[in-house]
Amino acid sequence: MSLKASIDTVNHAGENKRHWKIYKCETCGSLVTACGREEGYQAIEWFPRGRDVDDDLPPKAKSYLTQAIASLHAPAGAVMLAASAIDAMLKAKTFVEGSLYARIDKAAADHVITKDMATWAHQVRLDGNDQRHADEDAGLPSQKDAERCVDFAIALGQFMFVLPARVTRGIEAASK
Repeated sequence: MSLKASIDTVNHAGENKRHWKIYKCETCGSLVTACGREEGYQAIEWFPRGRDVDDDLPPKAKSYLTQAIASLHAPAGAVMLAASAIDAMLKAKTFVEGSLYARIDKAAADHVITKDMATWAHQVRLDGNDQRHADEDAGLPSQKDAERCVDFAIALGQFMFVLPARVTRGIEAASK
């Protein structure tokens, strides 16, 4: 990221001073704004916020998904990493036998994921396969294609790990 501008702001009463900086991402070309309370100190806010990967995901799935998000500017890599994140999530739920195709179908048959989720998972799996195997009949994915794959991997992680963990924490907190 390269710094493009710095601006200081205050509210209508001259309070809430913040030091803003505007950066340009040299990879994707987008702008990011960040602010801190004191010049030169750690940013306390930034926009766009970015996508955070929840800590409730299994470590391997979290790593693949984090890398997929970070590589959206390289769509083929992001698609393959999103498919790997999905595979790691299924394996963390003990679906380890056979191919990814078989694991997705088994998770749907066991009602761990819905039939529609399995359909989308298969689409991401196939997109990942096209890139992994350099399928000559398949085109290169666009950034929108990569975002779609990453969005599903995030949604799957939310459904399989994040929401159940939040529910468990909520029940535990309510029972105290």
